[in-house]
Amino acid sequence: MRDPVMKRASLAARHDFDTLPRSAEIDVQPAQPCELSALADMANRLVPGVQITEPDLERYFTFDPESILTFSRKKKLLGAVAFLYLNSRGHDALILDDINLTHPDVGLLAGRSNEVSAIYVWAIAGQGKAMAGLGNVSEHLSKPRLASADLYAQPSSADGRNLMIALGFEPIPSYQHELWRYQRPWNRLAPHMPASNVSARSIADARQ
Repeated sequence: MRDPVMKRASLAARHDFDTLPRSAEIDVQPAQPCELSALADMANRLVPGVQITEPDLERYFTFDPESILTFSRKKKLLGAVAFLYLNSRGHDALILDDINLTHPDVGLLAGRSNEVSAIYVWAIAGQGKAMAGLGNVSEHLSKPRLASADLYAQPSSADGRNLMIALGFEPIPSYQHELWRYQRPWNRLAPHMPASNVSARSIADARQ
């Protein structure tokens, strides 16, 4: 995950992502095709290390238009968050570090009518009050197709880690470098099961 770009990006206190307050001030909705060029430019300008083109965004947007959500206020574009909606193969590939997260194979992504096994926070960038819309994002991810899928991310800075902690993410054992998971509240109520078909314990054991 590319860390969000804003002043004081991390939340002041820990919140459960699924219970974040909704904002009436920030509009969060699926991106429009006409916005992709501006979003690519914004990511390249605001997020250090990001090099993404409009065709890159268009490829995944075409596969699933709801994988890119924009933040706007009074019709002014403030930022966006992009997700990879992974199928079961993609979920395992993420845990096993067998996925190219820069240009992921669409065969590892869930089709629009398919079950989503895991949600990877691919990139997030915002300016101004954009991050006040994170509660609206959690509302979007509570749709039936997405609600059962846990979220994963890879913070690349101290601020990114602080944001993950504030949203209820925790590091998990995996072959993927510094992979963090947010477990949906309703999944925590079930008997303990590995996050995917690959046992987290077996991964830990393999590392020893």
